[in-house]
Amino acid sequence: MIKIGNFFFKYRNILFIFLYLLLFIPSPDLFSPEVFGPSYYIWPIIIGLLITVTGQAIRGATIGLAYIVRGGKEGKVYAEDLVTSGIFNHCRNPLYVGNVLMLFGVGVLANSLIYVFVVMPVFFFIYQAIVLAEENFLRNKFGESFNAYCKRVNRWVPNVKNISDTFQTMEFKWKRWILKEYNTQFVWLVGITLILLFKYPQLTHYNENRRNILAFIVVPILGLCYLFIRWLKKSKRMTE
Repeated sequence: MIKIGNFFFKYRNILFIFLYLLLFIPSPDLFSPEVFGPSYYIWPIIIGLLITVTGQAIRGATIGLAYIVRGGKEGKVYAEDLVTSGIFNHCRNPLYVGNVLMLFGVGVLANSLIYVFVVMPVFFFIYQAIVLAEENFLRNKFGESFNAYCKRVNRWVPNVKNISDTFQTMEFKWKRWILKEYNTQFVWLVGITLILLFKYPQLTHYNENRRNILAFIVVPILGLCYLFIRWLKKSKRMTE
């Protein structure tokens, strides 16, 4: 598993985008009108958005409170320090938990049976392998400190005990959240927009012109926001 994790670690960012694109492959419905009635589409929209927004909220809280530098070096697992504060005090892999929830949520939002029950298990297997590879590196580098951290904090399931104290005693750095997360948020929001508009014609009362107009308005606005934040970052007009 560690070898598998080291392999996928190098391509994990591309993997996220690839798996996101799989949302649009044809699939049987999770929620069908035969079972849930004519308003069946309300269920995947509400449940899917709730799950995926929770995932993004976890990522945002993690990055805003105590960002972890674990981007790798030369495509290999790497970490400068053992970060155990912020959301990392409640879960060892909150960014990955956020990713899993974000993709699972949009899978539900897309009402895709194949995505939820085929793609997501494969995605979780890959993430589990990556986590094991990272833990192997951290254990070798930080030794007993990391072992003690593992005994205290869960790998996947967040422990929300005293989480209010975490938010009260730490400063949320919203600029860092924006600068570190704008790429992910852009892809995420565009995907949600396209799913809502093209998967659920009920939302635009089956009016294709209205759907297309909304798509041509919302997607370019998101694109302009993306370019503006990118400009702020590259020009250093906004810093952490």
